[in-house]
Amino acid sequence: MQLPRVRSAFETLVRTFPPDEVTTVNRAAEVEPRAAGLEPADVDAIWHAAVGAYQSGLYPALQLCVRRRGQVVIDRAIGHAQGNAPGDPPDAHRVPCTPRTLFNLFSASKAVTAMMVHLADEQRLLHLDDPVAHYIPEFARHGKGRITIRHVLTHRAGIPRIPPELADVGLLERPGAVLQLLCDAKPEWRAGRKLGYHALTGGFVLGAVLERVTGKDMRRLLREHVLDPLGFDAFDYGVPAHRLHEVAHNAFTGPPVVPPLSTVLKRALSVDFKEAVRVSNDPRFLTTIVPAGNIVGTADEASRFMQLLLDGGEQRGVRVFERRTVSRAVAEDSYLEVDLTLGLPIRYSMGFMLGANVGSLYGLRTPRAFGHLGFTNVMAWADPGRELAVGLMTSGKPALSPGLAHTLWLPQVIAWRCRPR
Repeated sequence: MQLPRVRSAFETLVRTFPPDEVTTVNRAAEVEPRAAGLEPADVDAIWHAAVGAYQSGLYPALQLCVRRRGQVVIDRAIGHAQGNAPGDPPDAHRVPCTPRTLFNLFSASKAVTAMMVHLADEQRLLHLDDPVAHYIPEFARHGKGRITIRHVLTHRAGIPRIPPELADVGLLERPGAVLQLLCDAKPEWRAGRKLGYHALTGGFVLGAVLERVTGKDMRRLLREHVLDPLGFDAFDYGVPAHRLHEVAHNAFTGPPVVPPLSTVLKRALSVDFKEAVRVSNDPRFLTTIVPAGNIVGTADEASRFMQLLLDGGEQRGVRVFERRTVSRAVAEDSYLEVDLTLGLPIRYSMGFMLGANVGSLYGLRTPRAFGHLGFTNVMAWADPGRELAVGLMTSGKPALSPGLAHTLWLPQVIAWRCRPR
């Protein structure tokens, strides 16, 4: 089945090219589909859906890695990492996107940060039901003394709004000042009472707690416990300055963002949507540590991290997390209810967005799936029933567009073709 291409005259779209001209396949990584319990037609259908998302004109670059039963069946990229954003001149130098191009995972970084918190609990450095103020006494100001680490992980801490001062990207280079802002913040509701997505605030709080109990920043913790033992290349908080050129350039695409959607998005992001896209390309944002929003890596690495969790915390003979730690991290904690920030019903665990039979990010009938969405259509997820781990990276940032039907269709095709046993 092929979805019709519907475009609006009001949309800002990128120039698309014949797929065969702008597709790169990591043939050294991909196995024969039957080795992973699939037919070649299944892999073809999944990639066809990915190509459809690219041809919507919403994404200058798209990268997809699919693991089935631990085997890579797709590791491919399509489009251009740089030089083909709306507004780029026709003669701009276009840099092809490859499976090794780096992308920002944005909010999908929350799943990684959450696992570092769960690891600290496993190591008895903290307890998830301890108040944050137990580790950061100054956080107790303005009645925040009862907010626990669990509240922060499940978006129930009552501090979802990003302080307007964080609109200055330069502030990210001063983590002490960021923490001071959050300590001075007044909660919008009593801890635990309501669900409201914490786009950035929760990550900074969790990062500060981990730094207090370990004496190490998030970058060092991730490198020591995950990246070095498992041999990851990137997949870190930000990138070194000398690797900035490897990161795909993000671009605003789609129709103009108007109320009420613009109001909802500004409530979540604290800045105008187009400004958020602009900031995402700022070297200061890409080289600092933003625990809830700037893991930079490839679709392969995102898929591999999800495979680590799917395998119970062990990979290539190296145990990173205890099996029970992973089980607790992905267990449902917030049942399906309306998120007051996003205005949508979402199931959360302590760090992950969970799937469902309907209304799932990960396709129909995916109640056991867990993962996270990133700004705006970056995704990393695993589905135990399907023995599936997926990383999807995109550089186009549409808020709402008819072409998003193609993006939503992709995880549905993956779920359909990778049938559970």
